[in-house]
Amino acid sequence: MGVDLRQVVAGILTLTMFVMLGNMIKRDHFDSVDDKFPGTGDVEFDSGKVSEKGLVSFVKKSSGPWIEDGPEPKQCWKRSSFDEVRQGEGFVTFSLTNGPEYHVSQVADAVVVARYIGATLVVPDIRGTKPGDERKFEEIYDIEKFINSLGGVVKVVKELPDDVSIRDFSVVKVPNRVTEDHIAEQVEPVFRTKRYIRLATFFPSVNMRKTSRKSNSDSVACLATFGTLELQPEVNEVVDSMIERLRTLSRKSDGRFIAVDLRTDILERKSCHGNSPGTKSCFSAQEIAIFLRKIGFDKDTTIYLTQSRWDDSLEVLKDIFPRIYTKESIMPADKKTKFLETEDSDFEKVIDFYMCSRSDVFVPAISGLFYANVAGKRIASGKTQILVPADIPGTSAAITNHFSPYISKKNHMAYSCFC
Repeated sequence: MGVDLRQVVAGILTLTMFVMLGNMIKRDHFDSVDDKFPGTGDVEFDSGKVSEKGLVSFVKKSSGPWIEDGPEPKQCWKRSSFDEVRQGEGFVTFSLTNGPEYHVSQVADAVVVARYIGATLVVPDIRGTKPGDERKFEEIYDIEKFINSLGGVVKVVKELPDDVSIRDFSVVKVPNRVTEDHIAEQVEPVFRTKRYIRLATFFPSVNMRKTSRKSNSDSVACLATFGTLELQPEVNEVVDSMIERLRTLSRKSDGRFIAVDLRTDILERKSCHGNSPGTKSCFSAQEIAIFLRKIGFDKDTTIYLTQSRWDDSLEVLKDIFPRIYTKESIMPADKKTKFLETEDSDFEKVIDFYMCSRSDVFVPAISGLFYANVAGKRIASGKTQILVPADIPGTSAAITNHFSPYISKKNHMAYSCFC
């Protein structure tokens, strides 16, 4: 049976017309959606000025203002440059308190002090905000990693010898980012007399900015801050599983998600209200929703909140960004009993810290040390898309106007530690 060439050509032309018509209908449909909801379509950015500064590299076409991670920076400190450890007969003890954003700084100060005075450092315990709320270091962090990372820098033991009593220790308070001058004047004389000291770090201000001051302890502080604390395997596995779950839920944005540090209990505090004109330290769920929308994130963007339990005040954010999740909605069911045991759990705070450190974008709705130390951890891994919220007049804003100053000005202390 012969084939009529004219019928074949006619069939091809008919099929082509249907395809063209389908594309026109599809394009008209999405154009109308973009008109109704500005910011939902593909966004292009002129990255010239930013790239010249070496800050970020934009994804040229993506569903929202996502930015590619930069290369992981190299550490500036070299272990081979450390002098030989002085072997003293005394001990330095301390506790990790108030959450992971404080732990980072407390470890750094303790290591710097112990090395300067030649003391043996004792692995700390972890204490919560309530009396009697105490954990062993290894319940949250990798103890072997901690000890091995400080080899050749300071001598570390897991616990005090049996013949040494904690009652023999003198408490010495030191400011965060303690200086060698302060150690020499305020700490060393006590240690030479007592041989046993217990450090208590206090925070006169939230200051993680880079300074021009140089000291012999800078490399030790960098190592202690960025090279000692890692999650123990079970906690790390929970974080990994939650991140994987979010990436699975974020298929429309190529597996990317935003982490927002927003906790309603803190937003209700007096410190979040009545600030002087021109300054704002906290942003509500509604303000975060409007901010993210105006800088170009679409309604399908996946958002992780540090809020522990769902609160009705978050509904306004969910109305604009339906793909919003808290720990209880994405944590593996068999882990919830242990890791969501209380609303003020150390586990929850640690999980939030590492989720915010590893997300594609981090948005601090609350200023403070959590924001500052998450920023440092992100800089250390090349994840520099940190966006600081702001009240935006009009209907849109350039994302480049809202990079964290820690990033845009490279003034975080992490930039002193990585090259």
